[in-house]
Amino acid sequence: MNSHHRFDGAQRQGTCMALVDGRYMAWLLGQNQEMVTEALSRQSLAPVLSALLHQAGVTADVARVYWYTDKADGQNPPDQVVRMVLPHPADGGTSMLRALSADLHKLASRQACDHVLVASDDERLLMAIDDAQLHGVAVHLLADEAARQMDQLAKDDPGWARLLAQADRRIVLHPQAMRDLTQGRAPSGMGAAPAPTPAADPEVVRVALQEVIDAWWIDEPEDLREDLREELQNSRGLPQELDRHLLLRVRKVLDRTLSFNEKKTLRDLVRTKVLGVTAEE
Repeated sequence: MNSHHRFDGAQRQGTCMALVDGRYMAWLLGQNQEMVTEALSRQSLAPVLSALLHQAGVTADVARVYWYTDKADGQNPPDQVVRMVLPHPADGGTSMLRALSADLHKLASRQACDHVLVASDDERLLMAIDDAQLHGVAVHLLADEAARQMDQLAKDDPGWARLLAQADRRIVLHPQAMRDLTQGRAPSGMGAAPAPTPAADPEVVRVALQEVIDAWWIDEPEDLREDLREELQNSRGLPQELDRHLLLRVRKVLDRTLSFNEKKTLRDLVRTKVLGVTAEE
């Protein structure tokens, strides 16, 4: 088999497998992990992911989905394999990492497909993805809108940016695809991603962001506050888990994904709240 032809031209053809971390998918959809089983229709997962691949110039349909989760959801869609893993708090995601990495290695080493779409933000997957690519498989990563501005992402979340940079294609889960997944519909807009929605009033958004931050800060124990103050004094960005936790809370309030400038405003407001100084000081 001449694998070189897989990478010729703008379109990449062949078969695709999807490896999906349920916890990460819950974050992408703006849901609590406990709610994702009710929010996500896995029946729609393969067709929606296939549509996103087509929009990114990859002419391949998802033949099978491997779903990594610590919670049974009662769904049994065809062409999907469930891998049960330990809850993330129990081992920091190590069991999910091992299961996904093992499947990725087997698919690549056995040349079982031409493409793999990975839905996970675990930076420890970098070596496994690199290994699969060296076997001739194109590995794509499912991401949020932040992946459209890699230069800024490299400053705000360098680890995530490094993982995304390794991907052959960054497949952005845009709002219409999110609605299709949560409403159990066939994918909409096969040709191109929907046009961006009009910008919201910056001051209204800022007030909403501040309310979310204030509510989060009130609930933070004092010892965690002190730890965070020390950490922020020695870094420019926010801790990854905190950043994503607050983005999730804001997304639930606004019922949409923040723009890149809005995310920057959120992070500046957090630093101001924690350190008691403005981001410029």
